[in-house]
Amino acid sequence: MKNSNAFHLHVVGAVADRFGRRPSRLSRRTRFQRVHAYSEQARSLRARTGKMPIFRLLASLLFVFGALASAQAKLNAVATLPDFGSLAREIGGDKVDVIVLAKATEDPHFVDARPSFVVSLRNADVLIDGGAELELGWLPPLLQNARNPKIEIDKPGRVQASQGIRLMNVPTNVTRAAGDVHALGNPHFMSDPIIAKAVAQHIAQSFAALDPANAGFYEANYKKFEATINAKLQEWGAAMLPFKGQNVVAYHDSWPYFAHRFGLNIDIFLEPKPGIPPSPSHLAEVIAQMKAQHIKAIIVEPFHDRRIAEKVASATGARVVEFSQFPGGLPGTDSYVKLIDTLVSRLAAALK
Repeated sequence: MKNSNAFHLHVVGAVADRFGRRPSRLSRRTRFQRVHAYSEQARSLRARTGKMPIFRLLASLLFVFGALASAQAKLNAVATLPDFGSLAREIGGDKVDVIVLAKATEDPHFVDARPSFVVSLRNADVLIDGGAELELGWLPPLLQNARNPKIEIDKPGRVQASQGIRLMNVPTNVTRAAGDVHALGNPHFMSDPIIAKAVAQHIAQSFAALDPANAGFYEANYKKFEATINAKLQEWGAAMLPFKGQNVVAYHDSWPYFAHRFGLNIDIFLEPKPGIPPSPSHLAEVIAQMKAQHIKAIIVEPFHDRRIAEKVASATGARVVEFSQFPGGLPGTDSYVKLIDTLVSRLAAALK
């Protein structure tokens, strides 16, 4: 190893002469001879391999350039859903390239998986997924085909957002008769900003573990996000306070965490069971409940059938409120904070 290091030092000197980093007027032949004569190790290497040291020189250059490129390379992060992707961009800044698999207007249960997803997962340094079975119908086969050990569960490159979070509505018995029920609990937890802070911290820790040189950068971005959420929580809480305890109808059971955070009751749904299309008999029951309880708002998401919600609203005098779980799902919501801003303002306006 010592002889090899000595040889590399000689080669570096040769490179410096060759590319003008030392003033030299030696002829090309003299410089070439000098490379050959730098050390006994170089001559020994040439004798053993029969190859010119210039090839070793080129290999050394490639190594140096490769090391420089690695030092400047960004982390490649893949997020299954746009809310995770939004937080990854907040934390990673210009140090991380983020690819989001699902569109903001897609039903996260039924994402249209594409071959490009496998390529993205294969090249990923980090995968951020929910870890609560929301992506169960489409993510596992993609991971199987990607065969990327860096993003396996329990590796630094795998962030499962539900880690450490107490999920709501954990079923005691999971059967197909209950509809699209998640065995681990309701996976739509990102609508609670306090949970979003915890997820952002998980992401910052993962980025720091994989890129220690920029650990301080990721931590600073997390602290900035945390401070923004803390300040906004007071603003959002004040906006929703006049409506504490009010009942709201939703198309699908996507909002228990939002309801819990802001003191609402969202436990009447247009779907008779999760994932089961509304039936006329069930909608008649919903209309009767809404009239009896004077419910003013019906929450729908971009992938729901708005026409059904409009019919119920027409029969009850309620307003249809367009919501989205994901940044980018509504106009002007290209960040997580802007999304919650929009949800709060829209619902408050409907409940007045």
